[in-house]
Amino acid sequence: MLTALELVVNAKAIILIFFGNLLGTIVGAIPGLTATMTIAVLTPITFNFKPIEGILMLVGIYIGGIYGGSMSAILLNIPGTPSSLMTALDGYPLTKKGEPGRAIGIATLASGLGGLLSILVLITIAPIIAKYALKFGAAEYFALCAFGLSMVASLSQASLIKGLIAAAFGIWVTTIGMDPMIGVPRFTYGFTSLLSGLSYIPMMIGLFGVREVLTQISSEEFEIKQKIIKIGRVIPTFDDVKKLWKVILRGAGLGIFVGALPGAGGSIGAIIGYNNARQTSKNPESFGKGNIEGIAAPESANNASIGGAFIPLLTLGVPGDAITAILIGAFMIHNLRPGPLLYRNRPEIILSIYIGLLIAHIFLFLIGFYGSRYYANIVTVKKSLVMPVVLFVCMIGSFAYANRLFDILLMLIFGLLGFLMEKNGYPIAPMVLGIVLGPIMEMNFRTAIQLADGNILVLFTRPISLILWILLIISLTLPMIKKNIFNK
Repeated sequence: MLTALELVVNAKAIILIFFGNLLGTIVGAIPGLTATMTIAVLTPITFNFKPIEGILMLVGIYIGGIYGGSMSAILLNIPGTPSSLMTALDGYPLTKKGEPGRAIGIATLASGLGGLLSILVLITIAPIIAKYALKFGAAEYFALCAFGLSMVASLSQASLIKGLIAAAFGIWVTTIGMDPMIGVPRFTYGFTSLLSGLSYIPMMIGLFGVREVLTQISSEEFEIKQKIIKIGRVIPTFDDVKKLWKVILRGAGLGIFVGALPGAGGSIGAIIGYNNARQTSKNPESFGKGNIEGIAAPESANNASIGGAFIPLLTLGVPGDAITAILIGAFMIHNLRPGPLLYRNRPEIILSIYIGLLIAHIFLFLIGFYGSRYYANIVTVKKSLVMPVVLFVCMIGSFAYANRLFDILLMLIFGLLGFLMEKNGYPIAPMVLGIVLGPIMEMNFRTAIQLADGNILVLFTRPISLILWILLIISLTLPMIKKNIFNK
């Protein structure tokens, strides 16, 4: 324990953790620039540091990047990262009500507490959760994605039919490109630019960033300078904390479990966390209109997925998401191989990572609560000045994702599509769900069927998948049952 403290509790290591956290927060808040890309670029640089120092700097970027996406989601309705998608649904409406500081404060509190809870779970019961996570096969992942798609009903308040159409379109666009299993072009119509499929990041930037720019330009208040908003109290009040602590705990629990599933990631955790909060809320109709539970739930879930993702990484050497897959490379650079042998041969490294994760989350609180006053001032700037900058940042983010001009065109097309959908009453969120979950559903559906020699019952009869389908049925029927009971 003393050796681990010496490795982490020194000026250089702490500065690197803080720098990584701050950089991750800034990068996460810029649409199109992800923590995954930043860690991939900076991993070779860590070769110049001591092993634990380099790894902990990347860990700081990871934590800050997941949290930072909530900044632009809340202030501009543009999720900085995929995992902050659900935060925008209630965060931005709260900003429009004149409470951006409160929204960011709640996001900071939920993110920090969710992350800290996940680290405590990582330290205490990591091997147990990793054991169950490895039992998830293709059938279980398909059921998990279907469970996520059950949110379409709750996100389609105006028209369920329009919500289903939007979700189906989202799933369809993910099939454009080369078939992932047999390598046959699908829906490319001879355009070579479509062979690699439609990039996720430019589509998201278009649907949220460009759509918001078009919406603001077409509004009558575009030329009006925004009133100076009194940010007020940033740190959540006791009443807010009292109302949210159960939501944060549930979101963190779901995020930890989903994060421990290899390949799942924080975006699915945020979706499931938001859905759970809405279904268990006393006022589900207020979600999407600035409900603070709709901010706390996805933020606690997506940050809790960090600790969950470290469970299979450290105990089994299996990445929990794309970022931890890159972190394995960082371990390898320093001649370290995560897994059971690392626990036995280099326990000081494991303990140092635990301590570094805890310190990084403390920095998250400091950066979030202190910096939120500066972040929230963005909404006081005249829209005619902000929107061109937002559009420029969107273009840079879309191009930087893969260095393709086609992605800028894709961003503009989906921005116009999102604008037209919004004008005609088609919800955007179900479409995004389809885009996020579509590829995962298709791959796992086809894999499960092939492994079962065409027997479709395998999707429903395996123990874990059966439990997930039962939970799906309960989640769909419970609101109707509660409604009928209350009506009586």
